[in-house]
Amino acid sequence: MSAEDRISYTNAVQCLQSKPARTPSELAPGAKSHFDDWIVAHINQTFFVHYTATFLSWHRWYIWEYEQALRNECGYTGYQPYWDWTKTAETGLETSPIFDGSATSLGGNGEHEPETGDVVISVGDNPVYLAPGTGGGCVKSGPFSNYTVNLGPLSLSLLNGSSIGSSLTPTKGDDYLWNPRCLKRDLSDSVNKRHANLTGVLNVLRKPQNVYDFQMTLQAYPGSGEIGVHGGGHYSIGGDPGRDFFVSPGDPAFYLHHGMVDRTWWMWQMQNPAERTKGSKALMGTGTFLNDPPSANVTYEDEMNLGFVTDKTIKVKDVMSTTGGPFCYVYA
Repeated sequence: MSAEDRISYTNAVQCLQSKPARTPSELAPGAKSHFDDWIVAHINQTFFVHYTATFLSWHRWYIWEYEQALRNECGYTGYQPYWDWTKTAETGLETSPIFDGSATSLGGNGEHEPETGDVVISVGDNPVYLAPGTGGGCVKSGPFSNYTVNLGPLSLSLLNGSSIGSSLTPTKGDDYLWNPRCLKRDLSDSVNKRHANLTGVLNVLRKPQNVYDFQMTLQAYPGSGEIGVHGGGHYSIGGDPGRDFFVSPGDPAFYLHHGMVDRTWWMWQMQNPAERTKGSKALMGTGTFLNDPPSANVTYEDEMNLGFVTDKTIKVKDVMSTTGGPFCYVYA
C-alpha cells in the first residue's frame, strides 16, 4: 500500500471508532463506538468460532463486513490489507511499515516496561512458554496513540504465567462493562520468528489434506507445544488487548492479522478449489470449542451472525469461496 492509502485506511478505522455503538447499552455498557460492536461480536462468539468448523468461515465474513463498514460508512475506497507474518519474521516488527510508529503505520510498539517472565499458554497438557516482547506499555506513536480501549480484559495473558480471567470461562454480564484504558503492545520478534514464519506457513499449506487438519495446524493442536501461525501472529503483537482471547479485535492490527489468516486459507483452497471450497473435506467439525460441550457437525446450510455489527445472517456455504456469495476478491 502507498503511504496515502495507508493513511486513508487508518482514517477510516478512526472514523468507525468515532461513530456510536449499535449494541444496546443494557447488553454491553462498555461498547461506546461502532468499532466496539465488532469486539462485542467476537466476545459473544469466541467459543463458537475458535477450534470449531466455522473458525475460518466466520472470520472471513467478519473481516469482510469490517471492510464494508470502512467503505460504506467511512468513505474508504481501498481494500482490507493483510499483514504477511513471514516478512516481519525476517525483517523485524518495528521496522515494518505496519508497526514502525509513523503516521502511515498502525502505531508502534508499546513503551518499554521492565517486566520479566514468560507468557504461558496453557491449553492442553503441554504449556507453551513465550518470551516477552520489547514493549508492554501504552502505544505512544502513530494514529492510534490516543485510541481508548473500552472493553475487557477478559482473558489476558500476562508475564510470569499469570493472567486476567480464563480463556475457558463463559462470558457473563459484567464482562461487558466499560473499562477505558490505553492500547498496549508488546511486539515480540522472537514469537514472530519462531511461530509465524515462512516454514510454519508452508507446513500449513502443504501437509493438511482436509480442512480439519488445516485448521488444527493453523491454530495448533492443544498439548502439542505449539501455538500455530494463528497464535503466532496474535502473540507477536501482544499487549492489551492483543493477548486477550476474547477482546483481541480491540487492537486495529487484529484485522490485518486475520486478513493473513484468510489469505492462508485461500492459498490452501486454491490448490484444489472444487474440493476445498465445497467438497466433503472443505467443512469439518462441530460448532463448539474443541467440541466441548459436544455439539452437532456444522453443515453448509447452517447460518452465522455477527450480532449488532449487521442485521444480516449468512449461510456457511456462501462464504467458502472468496469469489462466491457476497465476495469478489482474491489475494496477491
